[in-house]
Amino acid sequence: MISEIYIADVFSSGLPVVDVRSPGEFEKGHIPGAFNIPLFSNDERAHVGTVYKQESKEAAIAVGYTYVNPKLENFITESLKVAPFGKIIVHCWRGGMRSRSFAEHLNENGFKEVKIIIGGYKSFRNFVLDELGKPMPLKVLGGYTGSGKTYILEELKKMGEQVVDLEGLAHHKGSAFGAIGQKAQPSVEQFENDLHNELKKLNLNQPVWVEDESHNIGRVKIPMQFFSQMREAMLYFVDISKEERAKFLVEEYAVLDKQMLEKSIVQIKKRLGGLNTKRAVEDLKSGNFYEVALILLQYYDKAYLKGMNTRKSDRVIKIPLPDTNHFENAKIIKKESL
Repeated sequence: MISEIYIADVFSSGLPVVDVRSPGEFEKGHIPGAFNIPLFSNDERAHVGTVYKQESKEAAIAVGYTYVNPKLENFITESLKVAPFGKIIVHCWRGGMRSRSFAEHLNENGFKEVKIIIGGYKSFRNFVLDELGKPMPLKVLGGYTGSGKTYILEELKKMGEQVVDLEGLAHHKGSAFGAIGQKAQPSVEQFENDLHNELKKLNLNQPVWVEDESHNIGRVKIPMQFFSQMREAMLYFVDISKEERAKFLVEEYAVLDKQMLEKSIVQIKKRLGGLNTKRAVEDLKSGNFYEVALILLQYYDKAYLKGMNTRKSDRVIKIPLPDTNHFENAKIIKKESL
């Protein structure tokens, strides 16, 4: 049986979701947890589109069938791997011909329940952007570079607090060195999808902790409707000395590849200054990581302070801490935020 389903009902359905768009479309952005069983490869989709524009819809459909027909048996095989009980949700870009043809094929070959998402992936994107704009009780953890904010958030989560790890979702730690040792970043679109996926697991009537970030995390942008709420939320600023933070950064980065570290230092040469860049590179090569960290923190502290000063003063709570012991610091922050 074939039926339709609204995107808002997909998440509670418990059914596996199959995205029949091309691999390129899927990589750009997809419903988290969806499986990609593409009707067309990237090249095939491009060819069909060209025929549609240059000739006609009918000619494009004919070309499409020549690509799809040899794959029909494989579609069933792959779909059964995803949905062995014969119940499945399918979608394409707008819930059009691709998803309907795929659904009919599954229905004709023994699938008990095939649902098509009304409006397809486009309706999902609209839903995500609407949801990200809804008011949320955010709490923002701030602090200069090297304060161990990510570790503090991990501890807060263990203590029962709701936490969204923006840098984890972005596969980037937010600085010029943030991509080192990380997986490739998702597209901006997929980052938004993944952020929504994390938020829908939470009780948004209760506080949600995030780390203070600029609008960009590497190449990824925090959606503006969510970022605006971060900027208006209460900021809990952990105030730790530069010397303690430098020690923390040594532990974090001294184990990484020196060439990659040097490349990242050179990337911020204009902001760091020629002399500081030269000193930092020389210290790096000689293994004096602590001095490298102190030099870099001169720049990063100024940059962070500039951003923090744009916040309303009554929305910032400073919490002095003696060191970067995230176990103890998380306890203190939780108490201060009550």
